[in-house]
Formats: sequence, structure tokens, C-alpha cells
Amino acid sequence: MKQPRTLGVIGTLVWDHISDRDGRSEPIEEWGGIGYALGALSASIPRGWRLLPILKLGRDLAEDGRRFLRSIPGVDDSGIIVVPEPNNRVELRYQDDARRMERLTGGVPPWTWPELAPIVELCDALYVNFISGFEMDLGTAQALRVGYRGPAYADLHSLFLHMTQHGVRVPRTLEAWEAWLRCFDAVQMNEDEFELLGAQGDPWALAAGALGPGLRLIAVTLGPRGAAFVSSADFVADPARWRQDERVALSTGVHSGKVGPLDMPRTGDPTGCGDVWGATAFARMLAGDDLETAMTHANRFAGRNVDHRGARGLWRHLAGRLSHVEESR
Repeated sequence: MKQPRTLGVIGTLVWDHISDRDGRSEPIEEWGGIGYALGALSASIPRGWRLLPILKLGRDLAEDGRRFLRSIPGVDDSGIIVVPEPNNRVELRYQDDARRMERLTGGVPPWTWPELAPIVELCDALYVNFISGFEMDLGTAQALRVGYRGPAYADLHSLFLHMTQHGVRVPRTLEAWEAWLRCFDAVQMNEDEFELLGAQGDPWALAAGALGPGLRLIAVTLGPRGAAFVSSADFVADPARWRQDERVALSTGVHSGKVGPLDMPRTGDPTGCGDVWGATAFARMLAGDDLETAMTHANRFAGRNVDHRGARGLWRHLAGRLSHVEESR
């Protein structure tokens, strides 16, 4: 019997406390963080793949966190480490559909390369999402780039967030941004983060200049307007070829484009839409879709995510099945 292929998923599982979301006055508490990406991956990954979350869970929420992860089809929880630190908790208070205040408490420790090396060795591909921004430091990311030979896709998200002494997250420019980008074959950021990337100049020109043997694709999510991208001119959407072609001379040109949503923008809960987008896009490329088809699927799932609240049961909702919000905890 053919063994399943393994997609490693590095991120942070977060317990969210959300206020003033989609017109609701009462706060909601639920699992979030990397749970959104795992739900999208479960709904979109091709057959023959398993999901291996590579997570550190705080001991205070470890039992409930494992129960939640085991409720997602295709998830293997053997890559989870329980740590004594309190699990990450995030307070989200929405000001409008696009703006929110975010406060982080708890804080599991980052991964080191000696910890990651034996786990990622089991993976055929790697999806990294900087949910907290503290999943690993630049040195570990660079060691991952050298030591891991499979394709790696990263959502840089919270690398663009500073944390005040009270835990409030505020936007910041990303130091050593070129080095960070070149740790992965493909990277993703949202429109605001992309503008921060270009604080010293035109972001699209900077993005095009960063492409090369170590970085093939930059995707930028645009909220209800879809997503845009810039890639090397000879980029192929098949992740299996991203590292195989690394030493081949690349063309000097770049290719860019935009893929708009097929459906009308929805109103509802925007939490996790970027996570759903990136997870879906990468999963569909692993399934054999070309880039723009994968982005179309990602737009559709990100739009569908707006109709759902929280990461619990999200895989059912994205797959078009009945979503049970009140699952057993």
C-alpha cells in the first residue's frame, strides 16, 4: 500500500477572545491561529496526503488543543510538543471589517533548528505560517532553508508586527526582509504588510528584485479584491520542482498578475481569511493546479471563510458540508 505524503505545518495554535466582530456585542472564545490553515488544508489537499502540525502547545490548553486538532480529517498529531509555558491567547477587538486591535498573552517558545530537523525530515512539503511571529528566528529559518530540501511556502504575517510591553501588536517594518524572503520558495503577505515591505521604495520593484534561485513567488492578498503576485518568469506551480530547479540558471525577467474573486464580496467575519487563502493556494499547487487556478480556489475559500466563525468545523464549511459550530470540546 502506498504511504501517504506528508505536509508539515509550522505555526501556532491560538485561543482567541474576539469582541465586536460582525456587529456582535458579546465576545466569542474559540480556537484560531493555525487552526484556520489546517481547516483549509484538510478541505483542499489532494488525496494521498496527511497533515503534520509542527506545533508547541502550552500545557494549560494542551488537552483541548489536541482534541481540536484530532477533529480535523487528515491530521497526525505526532509533531506536537507540550511545553510548560502558557499557551498563546489573543484578544481581538474589531474596529471595522478591516481594522482590529490585537493583544497577545502567553507565549510558547520558538523552535530551534535541532528541534525542527528530525521532524521536517519526515515531510514532503512544508507550509509555514508566522501566526505569532515568534515561531522561529531568522537564524533558524536560514538553517531550515539549508537543511530542508523540500518545497516551502510561508505566510510572513506577524513578522510585520511588533509587540508592546502590554502585548498589543502594532505594525512594523521587517528588518532583514530580503534574508527572510529568501528562506522560502514562495511567500505570502497581505496588502498592508506589502506596503511595509516597500517602506524604502516601490514594493513591487523591491519584490521583483528579491526573486531569484531562493525565492520564486511572492503572493499579496488584497482582501475582497482577490490577490496579486509577482514571480520569476520561469516559475512553475509544481512545488516538487521548486528545489530541483534551484541550481538551474533562471531567466532574468519577472511575471506579475492579479486574480480577482469570482463571487461578490461577503460581509461577516474576516478572521483567518489570509490563513485560509495561503493554505488553499499551496494545497492546490500540490494537487497540480497552475498558479492562477490555485489562486482562484484560494479566493473562493477565503470568501467562504467569512461566512464561518472560528476554526472549529471550518473544514466542513469550506468543503460545502454542514458545519457544526458547537462540536464537542
